[in-house]
Amino acid sequence: MSKKIIIVGGGISGLSTAYFIQEQLTSLGNQADCYLIEGRERLGGVILTEKVDGFVIEGGPDSFLSTKPWALELCQKLDLTDHLIGTCEDQRKTYVFSRGRLEELPEGLSFMIPTQIRPFLRSGLISLPGKLRMGLDLLLPRKVGREDESIGAFVRRRLGQEVLERMAEPLLGGIYAGQVDQMSLQATFPNFQTLEQEYRSLIWGMLCKRREIQRSLKEKNSSKWTLFVTLRGGLTELVQTLTARLNRVSFIKGKPVVRIRPSSDSSSPRPVYHLTVADGETFQADVIVLATPAYIAADFVENFNPSLAAVLREIPYTSTVTISLGYKKSDFAHLPHGFGFVVPRVENRRIIASTWTSNKYPHRAPDDKILLRCYMGGANQEDLVSLEDRALIQIVREELKEIVGITQEPVLTRVYRWEKVMPQYLVGHLDRLTALERLLSHHPGLFLTGNAYRGPGIPDCIHSGALTAEKVLKYLQLSSGPQT
Repeated sequence: MSKKIIIVGGGISGLSTAYFIQEQLTSLGNQADCYLIEGRERLGGVILTEKVDGFVIEGGPDSFLSTKPWALELCQKLDLTDHLIGTCEDQRKTYVFSRGRLEELPEGLSFMIPTQIRPFLRSGLISLPGKLRMGLDLLLPRKVGREDESIGAFVRRRLGQEVLERMAEPLLGGIYAGQVDQMSLQATFPNFQTLEQEYRSLIWGMLCKRREIQRSLKEKNSSKWTLFVTLRGGLTELVQTLTARLNRVSFIKGKPVVRIRPSSDSSSPRPVYHLTVADGETFQADVIVLATPAYIAADFVENFNPSLAAVLREIPYTSTVTISLGYKKSDFAHLPHGFGFVVPRVENRRIIASTWTSNKYPHRAPDDKILLRCYMGGANQEDLVSLEDRALIQIVREELKEIVGITQEPVLTRVYRWEKVMPQYLVGHLDRLTALERLLSHHPGLFLTGNAYRGPGIPDCIHSGALTAEKVLKYLQLSSGPQT
């Protein structure tokens, strides 16, 4: 009798899990059927590409890291390698809006740690007192013990308050749209802790690793890919191609799951799960994979394991909004240069960052146009996400006018709201994951995957899907017994 697998959630995590399960179904002698249930009609989750009048506009993420191989490997499996494009390296400059002006990030900066001293000393981003405080890192002892701490506490302790405010917060906090004084160092940037433990000083450690870093940069420059990679037609290409390849997966869209209940027969070592969708239809499954935000997974498991639900709800989420603006090139005497800028929270601005999209990636705007994108919301200004589109566009235009002097009238505007989509890896996050694994062990056949656990980026989600598929396969092989 065929086993039934149900994946709940049609974002990149759920789709990747389905893909890797499909790859491995043959090892089960085709003795399993796979279903994917998505409450909305659209698949892809936060991946959303819109094409308008020659513009390619990303509503959610616009790229993925090439240094994490899992997205590139999946693109290769899907025959999408020829569709991949990197950044325009002749525009490779990033700025920080600091003390009322744009300051270029100094050459050789690895996040917030300099690997080249002279460019950093010449930079106006950090004041002389701030640089002197940063230099104390060379003298300070390493921290005793490896208990978790916040990114904010770590950077403040090693490099000082100014480095935290002017570099770490906009660069590191912006990745997670979170507050650096709450974010777990071990769960987000464990390499910083390792650097301190091995070399005592972050700066000295980076200088010692300089040859290794330069070799890595040479390899990167000689490789085909830049640090950030995307698809020529937008990231929705990945979703569409992935979906088309899932020919052995049955899709159920537009039917939100409202209830999941394990079988009441406690004598059975392998429970059957009963799943109900909004219209009352019910399904039975041997395996349930919850590829949903943690708070939604908590709602599903509340009725049979309140402790599991409670730990899932300890992973908070924040909301963001992206606003894209298209302009005529002819309206600009001098075009913006570089990839864009980030804004420290201490500047009290209403935008987190801005990407000059048509500078960063080719094929994002018609030849006579430019495309910019701004980010708002996050843990510090989440209330802005609820404003009307017109108000958000007005705020962005005011910010761009004051920061970079853009007064021109846009020819295109698009607003994309993402409510409660950014998980926050708070201090102690890895301990929560350990607790989740322990609680899940009481429910054989129930699995969690997605960006709430071990990485929020597209490659992380794909890798999570692959690992989950392996666990599902192992579980089904064990429960099926020898094939006859």
